[in-house]
Amino acid sequence: MKLNSIAACGFGALLAFGCGEEKAEIKSPIATAEAGDEIRIVGSSTVYPFSTKVAQEFKNKTGYSVVVESTGSGGGHKLFCAGAGADTPDVTNSSRRQKKGEFDTCVKNGVKEIVEVKIGFDGIVLANAIDGAAMDLTLKQIYQAFAKDVPTSDNDCTLQANPYAKWSDIDASLPAATIEAYGPPPTSGTRDAFVEIAMEGGAKKFACLAAMKKDDKSKFKKVAHTLREDGKWIDAGENDNAIVQTLTNTPTAVGVFGYSFLDQNADMVKGALVGGVEPTFENIAGGGYPISRSLFFYLKAGNVDVTDGLKDYALEFTSEEAWGPGGYLEEIGLVPLPDEERAAYRDAVENLNGYSQ
Repeated sequence: MKLNSIAACGFGALLAFGCGEEKAEIKSPIATAEAGDEIRIVGSSTVYPFSTKVAQEFKNKTGYSVVVESTGSGGGHKLFCAGAGADTPDVTNSSRRQKKGEFDTCVKNGVKEIVEVKIGFDGIVLANAIDGAAMDLTLKQIYQAFAKDVPTSDNDCTLQANPYAKWSDIDASLPAATIEAYGPPPTSGTRDAFVEIAMEGGAKKFACLAAMKKDDKSKFKKVAHTLREDGKWIDAGENDNAIVQTLTNTPTAVGVFGYSFLDQNADMVKGALVGGVEPTFENIAGGGYPISRSLFFYLKAGNVDVTDGLKDYALEFTSEEAWGPGGYLEEIGLVPLPDEERAAYRDAVENLNGYSQ
């Protein structure tokens, strides 16, 4: 019989803010439930608040129990693809598209019908405390701040250990504050998107690295994606709310996380401009903000027959009331898809259309 309570909260979030009035303790997305008793969701910390909001609305309407845990996109795909059946996660959230290798692992382990749902857009922001220095960064400056090794000059790709200790060392117009960034770990889709969009974009501003990308893509990727290991970049785990708390206590530090967390904490932190563009809903929706990405969830079609309410949960998520313009997910920071894309992904859910790579 389906439980009538909801535990829509990850363990890290419980530690940080207790999930409101919910007091459920979640130790594992797999070990907490009898097979089929709960809809179990793992994955991205960025998609987590949207998934949790849908879970809460869904519980209010139906009474179905939903467990949502923030494990990071990479960790979510690993759990999701480990096998099929009622004792495995039904859904994984992701702040990037599922990788080919992850898809192949799913298929190898019997997860053969996967419904891919793009839910909307998000920006990756560099934020600091509300009373911290205002910043306007270029992609090149972001690369210079966080890369482990950087070229000697624009035209000399002799690599040197990153020499920049303060932002003003990169450009005198930037604050004379120590570079200290709290960001997502390697298991995070936000980390993947940040290095692919911001770090690669900044690296290509060096003429010699742009040439390297044409001649030796693997070497370029290593140079562009490898972050500092000297204490200037700190992997802060999957709890973006904890990063916000750290920033309020460390006014000179910056944090890297999704726009929705900036939107929800605008009284405590502010976002840096990137290339003169502010990280706002309108700029992300319009494509003007340089560091933006698509968000997803993936559903096991085969689990619909063994997990009560699973398809209905996905239908709630893809309802206009939830993800449409003016919907309750937009209210907490999700940037909606265009009408045609929403219709296409809604159809995929209604018909449980599996996708392939």
